[in-house]
Amino acid sequence: MNKIDRMKQLIELIDKYNYAYYTLDNPLISDKEYDDLYYELVSLEKETGTILDNSPTQKVGDVVLDKFEKVKHEQKLYSLNKANNYEELKTWFYDMKNAGATKFSLEYKYDGLRVVLKYENGILKNGATRGNGLVGENITEQIKTIKNIPKTINFRKKLIVMGEVLMKLSVLEKYNKNSNEPLKNARNAAAGALRNLDTKVTASRNLDAIIYDIQYIDDKITSQTMAHEFLKNQNFDTFDYFYTLDSFSEIVKHIDEVDKIKNTLDILIDGMVIKVDDYNIREKVGFTEKFPKWAIAYKFEAQELTSIVKNVVWQVGRTGKLTPVCEIEPIELAGATVTHATLNNYDDIKRKDVAIGSRVFVRRSNEVIPEILGVAEHLQNSKKIDLPTICPCCKTKLIYDDINLFCPNDNCPERIVAKITHFASKNAMNIEGLSEKTVNLLYNTLNITKVTQLYELTSNDLSVLEGFKSKKINNLLQSIEKSKNVELSNFIYALGINGVGQKTAKDIAKKFGSIENVETASIDDLLEIKDIGDIIAKNIVVFFNNKNNIDLIEDLIKLGVTVLSSNKINNINNMFFGKTVVITGTLKNFSREEATKLLENFGSNVTNSISSKTDYLLCGENPGSKLTKAKNLGVNVIGEDIFMLELNKYK
Repeated sequence: MNKIDRMKQLIELIDKYNYAYYTLDNPLISDKEYDDLYYELVSLEKETGTILDNSPTQKVGDVVLDKFEKVKHEQKLYSLNKANNYEELKTWFYDMKNAGATKFSLEYKYDGLRVVLKYENGILKNGATRGNGLVGENITEQIKTIKNIPKTINFRKKLIVMGEVLMKLSVLEKYNKNSNEPLKNARNAAAGALRNLDTKVTASRNLDAIIYDIQYIDDKITSQTMAHEFLKNQNFDTFDYFYTLDSFSEIVKHIDEVDKIKNTLDILIDGMVIKVDDYNIREKVGFTEKFPKWAIAYKFEAQELTSIVKNVVWQVGRTGKLTPVCEIEPIELAGATVTHATLNNYDDIKRKDVAIGSRVFVRRSNEVIPEILGVAEHLQNSKKIDLPTICPCCKTKLIYDDINLFCPNDNCPERIVAKITHFASKNAMNIEGLSEKTVNLLYNTLNITKVTQLYELTSNDLSVLEGFKSKKINNLLQSIEKSKNVELSNFIYALGINGVGQKTAKDIAKKFGSIENVETASIDDLLEIKDIGDIIAKNIVVFFNNKNNIDLIEDLIKLGVTVLSSNKINNINNMFFGKTVVITGTLKNFSREEATKLLENFGSNVTNSISSKTDYLLCGENPGSKLTKAKNLGVNVIGEDIFMLELNKYK
């Protein structure tokens, strides 16, 4: 195929995917895959010196739907040029420096649907989608269902602002739990709701809007910083991330920091937006046909791609619950080669309409097991996934409750291995070197079926295992010995009580202080803990009323396991009780983990990100951007000396 023919093919594909994404709100490929096609076309256009008449590289935005009233934008809306690496960003940065720019604004690149809001005399007059940049869709009534968009503002002159409508991830998760038709992702959940003629559908999605720019104002605004402050003062939600920086190294530092924490946010972002701060420089630099030259988006590595489902295997967990794992065609996703992706249960398969041979969206974040979000498209050879009836491991007849499948056999080999693996995991007993692979060896070679047997292992026992030499044997035995001194919260989590995760285990440990108190806790006692409901409380009480479980705990203690009582400081008058605390920098006397535990013992809530709800920033040496942000938000900043003084009061 010659280059011109390939360009025609790319245009046809891109137009197809644009129509599916923008007009039907039904994407067929991921953003990364779309970008790859787009930039291949850009590259071929540069190489051949030819731009075909219908090239999408010359278009802005999407198709305008017929079902909505058309709105002509008062000023053209542009797309953003993209930098896929720091070299491209650096080139842009120094081009802007050479044009006279001295300061640059830095914000999140939100992954939602762009909207334009017009106010006159302080009243919201209309809202519109970006459309093709010149004409959008009138979605005023849909916009009015979004609670954090002000219907009136103090500014009484004409104002046009731009922002992004999105669905918070926590809202999406809650929505999908109660919906027979789960939404594929937060971006399309927002787009589909805004472009629905039924405003009840829009309202049901509980959308949010983040306003980040001014398109027109009957007043003098001279910089992005000034615009940001103005928007905040008019009670627009501008989110809590905005910096003005003057060096390339600072920009890179902040981008790297966000890249590390982006998966802890309750919203989707897919990069960062960097703009020249000074409006006079912007006017001097100008625009291309499609992009403002004074702004650029730095794209994070893709966390979502599409792949073909090859097969489904069912894994049996420690509780007997079966989890479907899809074998997929290999894809490079978030720095790893992904060949498997998980679904929750058979009900999840039905709701997401997943089939063998179909193309699906796969997402990977926080280095956890990749998950399947939904179907991109069914293909000719797609085949329905059948409901299994017998356990794939022990051949016991399965129990199906219309949502989950369970193997009822307590002696199922996969259940036993999963229980022991969970017990030894990092956030439980933290027995280093005891991976699922090693536990399988212990089960198959030494018939280890109970966690108590781990504490009876000898060098001679381990020497018969494949791949175990003296150093590996000694390391594992030392790790088992070290695990005998265990924090109460870790021990509770290690027991594998149904529904009790790490956070719930910590909450239980904080309240009761010792394993003896936990064992005798009533349902009413447990319900006093904020995030524990009736089902979890009942699971805990049932677990500790089971003689086999009490015998297990007593046997572990006889074997030398010491469950360390929680050192909770009960004095509610300490300065950290009930406060939200963030830690930054390097502390001299404590590791980050030690300081976190001490603060939790004080009764505080330790989080990773600064917000207006943060009470204290505990600041060590070489603090990061959190210190600047804390000062901007008026958060109390304390040093390690204050922390030590408060700690010493309760020794």
